[in-house]
Amino acid sequence: MKYAICNETFKDWEWERMLECIAALGYDGVEVAPFTLADKVTDIGDQRRRDLRHAAQRAGVPVVGLHWLLVSPEGLYVTTPDDAVRNRTADYFVDLVRFCADLGGELMVIGSPKQRNLLPGITKERALDYAAEVFSRALPEAARRGVTLAIEPLTPRETTFIHTAADGIELIEKIGHPNFRLHLDVKAMSGSESQPIPDVIKASAKYLHHFHANDPNLLGPGMGEVDHRPIMKALKEIGYKGYISVEVFDYSPGAETIARKSIQYLRQVAAVA
Repeated sequence: MKYAICNETFKDWEWERMLECIAALGYDGVEVAPFTLADKVTDIGDQRRRDLRHAAQRAGVPVVGLHWLLVSPEGLYVTTPDDAVRNRTADYFVDLVRFCADLGGELMVIGSPKQRNLLPGITKERALDYAAEVFSRALPEAARRGVTLAIEPLTPRETTFIHTAADGIELIEKIGHPNFRLHLDVKAMSGSESQPIPDVIKASAKYLHHFHANDPNLLGPGMGEVDHRPIMKALKEIGYKGYISVEVFDYSPGAETIARKSIQYLRQVAAVA
């Protein structure tokens, strides 16, 4: 198994210090939230992109990809009926693809719950059409640059659009492009799926591209009640070859503690799964 961790866990750390820490702990890569680097990725110049990429490569923890894509800038929306806003959002996804590739990343996790919520009068079917239109605009560049977009189902507490793996697969099949796949998250599945997580993983094997390990308590894997052993077993059974990336939302234990406990636990359950 390959392990990564999301960079916003290390909120105020310098890029190089973070890389040194996660490399020393045994991670294989880092997943980047663009808003931690700039309000807009277009504000990050070519030299800075090269510096970020080369530093990660030197540390032995290359950039895996991006997530939390639309935290900033303001004014973007995936499922709006406003053509101008959708066009700006689609254009920004192309910018994100280029930024991801420039950092050496190969995937983009599409969460962005607030920017995909169903607006008044917009049905799920219409929202699927809008989402397919926005994401499809970025896919030619994604294919050219070797980047895969992965839709992330989230809980009803977080969004009103795409809650389950089946919902995500519906959009994937609608778009019908090899660079548009599925991302699964333990916290999200715990709050939105009616089936056990291992069953969801097995049912989604054909589409699964990336995976987040965490707990509904917003901390890392092994820091809550979810047993990741059957989850890891299911990933092994489907022959999952991607990264298992640690994403947390409660940073109170401290970045290094979260990172250390998470990878120790993941390695432990992987050994017995």
